[in-house]
Amino acid sequence: MLYLYLDESGDLGFDFISKNPSGHFTICVLAVKGQDNDRAISAAVRQVLGRKLRHKRRGSAIELKGKETSPEVKRYFFDKLERIDFSLHAATLNKRRLYDSLSNDKDRIYNYVARMALTGLDLKDAAVRVIMTVDKSKSRWEIAEFNRYIVSQLKGSLDPRVPLDVLHIPSQESRGLQAADMFAWGIFRKYERKDLDWYGVFERKIKSDRLFLP
Repeated sequence: MLYLYLDESGDLGFDFISKNPSGHFTICVLAVKGQDNDRAISAAVRQVLGRKLRHKRRGSAIELKGKETSPEVKRYFFDKLERIDFSLHAATLNKRRLYDSLSNDKDRIYNYVARMALTGLDLKDAAVRVIMTVDKSKSRWEIAEFNRYIVSQLKGSLDPRVPLDVLHIPSQESRGLQAADMFAWGIFRKYERKDLDWYGVFERKIKSDRLFLP
């Protein structure tokens, strides 16, 4: 079984004159082989939430977010995950270099960056099933278009006998998505601010890190 958790950091705004969008947009895929490793990541995230964040967010849903988590908690988080077998695959778009004609087609941009992130995956060991989980932030039409595009890309390198499921659920309900968010934030900061503090902690888990339009 291969579990894939896909999350992003940054935004897809392009009005650099009157607004203040991010200069980059990152998608990160957390790839986990085997049910035991997937459960271990979920347990590690649960421990971080329970021991480090519960007292800060009483009365609301507790969720790990890279943007909102202190450096201390980030390092504690990685200490819990370091020995688990997983890998990271990311792609980042330099938005300022994108053609103006494409800037209004945000779904197309998102799907393309997602495909770039997934290109580095080795699906040869996915002998039983592949389950991809994506944060549920799209409309029904956008979800259908994403699934069509991504599934067609992945099936080209996946044994046709291996089932591929794509799930769209809120990140509050998926500890794997929350872990992916933590790593996506670190990779985004590398390009957006040249900030390597958090990135350097987990860098050895990265298998592919692509920059589009450098």
